[in-house]
Amino acid sequence: MNKETQEYRPEVAEKLERVGITNLRTLVMTGFGGHMYKFVPSFDVFIDLPKDKRGIHMSRLVESISEAVNNEAAYKHETFENLERDIIEQIWSKHPFARVEVGLRTALVVERKTPVSKKATMETHDVAVNVICENKRYTKVLKVSVIGNTACPHSKENTDHPHIQRAVGELEVECDFDKAINLDDMIDCVDAAFSSPVYTLVKTEDENQIVNKIYDNPKFVEDVTRGILDAAKKRFKGCKIRAKTVSQESIHRHDVVAEGSA
Repeated sequence: MNKETQEYRPEVAEKLERVGITNLRTLVMTGFGGHMYKFVPSFDVFIDLPKDKRGIHMSRLVESISEAVNNEAAYKHETFENLERDIIEQIWSKHPFARVEVGLRTALVVERKTPVSKKATMETHDVAVNVICENKRYTKVLKVSVIGNTACPHSKENTDHPHIQRAVGELEVECDFDKAINLDDMIDCVDAAFSSPVYTLVKTEDENQIVNKIYDNPKFVEDVTRGILDAAKKRFKGCKIRAKTVSQESIHRHDVVAEGSA
């Protein structure tokens, strides 16, 4: 008979807030908008550990995740957070806890039209969705990361040729689980804050329009972050909102960062 060493008392009796696994990759199918999509996200799963237990049952935790992903019907999950909630409920049946957190990170592909030629282009954005259950109350945190372009306003004021650079904008929204938050809407908030969005596919007429828009709409990294916050506050009422922009400077060896919350 195997000994349950995880149930032994630890030498130091301290409660741990987050114990679990990270970077577990597996196939996930969802039914966004009635269409089947397949993802291979990275999962992070954490539960709290009481001070009188030495460890968690790691193999059971992994088994709970695998069973939840494999057993749930694909079209049952319209969102990532619904899938994560079902994982939490299955974990609860095997692991008593006061707090559990399930997160996933993946790439979300969104179809867009180029600004002038109207060509279809597939744009990829990094997204993360975390669901937390504490004392049986569910909350969620959604995050998107979007690439865009900026032109320097100071450079434009002082030269005929302002420098431009690639920037990465991030938006994080924290709210009650039942609040409907669309990742596409979050991406739109970030995209609109840049001097111009960027596209995977551009024809010459698109390139001309994008470059002109960048020069006509110069923004500091601070402007972009404030623009993200403003758009998100208007769209996601009653939520905690955090924004961050990193400007990958074209004429410096360093990057520039601006962060804010609302």
